[in-house]
Amino acid sequence: MDWQTATKGFANYLKLEKSLAKHSVEAYGRDIEKLYQFFSAKEPMLLPLEIQKANLKDFLEWINHLGMLATTQARILSGIKAFYKYLVLEDFLQQSPAELLESPKTIRKLPDVLSVNEVEELIAALDLSRPENTRNKAMLETLYSCGLRVSELINLRLSDLFLDDEFVKITGKGNKERLVPIGQTAIKSIQIYRNQVRNHVLIAKGNEDYIFLNKRGSKLSRTTVFTLIKDLALQIGLKKNISPHTFRHSFATHLIEGGADLRAVQEMLGHESITTTEIYTHLDRDFLKQTIREFHPRS
Repeated sequence: MDWQTATKGFANYLKLEKSLAKHSVEAYGRDIEKLYQFFSAKEPMLLPLEIQKANLKDFLEWINHLGMLATTQARILSGIKAFYKYLVLEDFLQQSPAELLESPKTIRKLPDVLSVNEVEELIAALDLSRPENTRNKAMLETLYSCGLRVSELINLRLSDLFLDDEFVKITGKGNKERLVPIGQTAIKSIQIYRNQVRNHVLIAKGNEDYIFLNKRGSKLSRTTVFTLIKDLALQIGLKKNISPHTFRHSFATHLIEGGADLRAVQEMLGHESITTTEIYTHLDRDFLKQTIREFHPRS
């Protein structure tokens, strides 16, 4: 089996059997492309099924010498393990040569988080005399109320709203659906936007069901949301490096600080593993330490 046949089969497996999104399939493809490039230069005759653990160790040393971050190296290794797992599942191999390879040690960097006051300040900085800011307010309130990824926000549809029941249906990574509660403030902002602004937009064909639209009546881009948040941070003089994801981090942190159950937060964020959600418990510990320092008589 040559590299082209193996990678094409792997891509179809990810798409059809694992139901991964297009960009995830492409990311895995890039990982295997790096592997192919390495062996094309070093051992051109070596085929995917002939590669041994020692060969893969050479590849990992190579990407390490390139100066890649440990997190990037770990992600590439994860892609290679998935590739060889596929080859084993399809009975092309008896055992994966990547099975016992260890990921490089990564340091978990705690994300920047907004305080409740900072969230309020950012939203209050919107000039609501401009129609697009009525939309932007609804957008930021939804982002913070539901802890959404930016891709989930811009792809949110009218048919996903169950506002009478205070829920929205979110389609997350790998097209997995989840129901997330939505607060009254966000509901009110969405209703005002729909009734006062969206109703007057000439909607482009194929975009009728998307909630948040640009002036041309099309679905918003990720860049629009990033730019909006950067501009608002500049406007209020916020020194933190923030993005749409900061609202998601803040949503999770504020819930856990308030005593929310970790598994409930995991469900709302759409994390497959509880360990991904556990990063917010570290943030919570910082909050607890600060509380002790401020309020304990013996601190």
